[in-house]
Amino acid sequence: MQRPDTKNQGGRLKNRNLRFWCLFLTLVFWTVNFTGCTIAPPAKTPMVTAPLGLPGVYHRVKRGETLWRISKMYNVELDEVARINRITDTTSIEVGQQIFIPNRQRPQSLSPDYFSDDFIWPLKGRIVSLFGQTFNNTINKGINIEPRGATSVVAARSGKVVFYAENFGSYGKTLIIEHGDGFSTVYARNAEILVRPGDIVQRGASIAKVGSAGRDKSRYLHFEIRKGHIPQNPYFYLPQ
Repeated sequence: MQRPDTKNQGGRLKNRNLRFWCLFLTLVFWTVNFTGCTIAPPAKTPMVTAPLGLPGVYHRVKRGETLWRISKMYNVELDEVARINRITDTTSIEVGQQIFIPNRQRPQSLSPDYFSDDFIWPLKGRIVSLFGQTFNNTINKGINIEPRGATSVVAARSGKVVFYAENFGSYGKTLIIEHGDGFSTVYARNAEILVRPGDIVQRGASIAKVGSAGRDKSRYLHFEIRKGHIPQNPYFYLPQ
């Protein structure tokens, strides 16, 4: 009986495996270089299409950017950016989203110090009521933040304390800080207030302790950002 040629069989198997891997790597090469969209994550598309004939540029939102910061970068009114992009009072922008900036081609060259006084969150916690929502039979002109752990309220931006009240109706202990550029912030429903009218406070400084007010014994901070006397959506100004 003739013995099987195991050497030739092993060689044929080795060649077959080699041809398989060559074909596989060739397909991978073509996929990556010519049809890369099949393995790359889909790019985010602009939120809206720019109005026909309106010049401008799309800005891709980076981490930490707010609608207010973006409008400052391009020296465009925030309200105009929100209107063009159909951003409503209940909309928050996301990292990677493209925002159309009308009548601009590039952002201004600004130093990092220009943004050193952006708004920050006055309290870490859970949002229990959004801007514009009906809460306790009242349209919310700010946001309500339920504390998570620490109850210390900090100044959302540097400024001067211009208002203080021990019992401001359903808002309880309330204070207002004016920021010198037409903006002010309101902090209500505090258990304790640590500053007084005329005090100059720095962003991040402790100014109050969260409490409750009136018949509602729930503990949360009522926070507003106002431009003049008009309440603004805090989500447009606070980093996400």
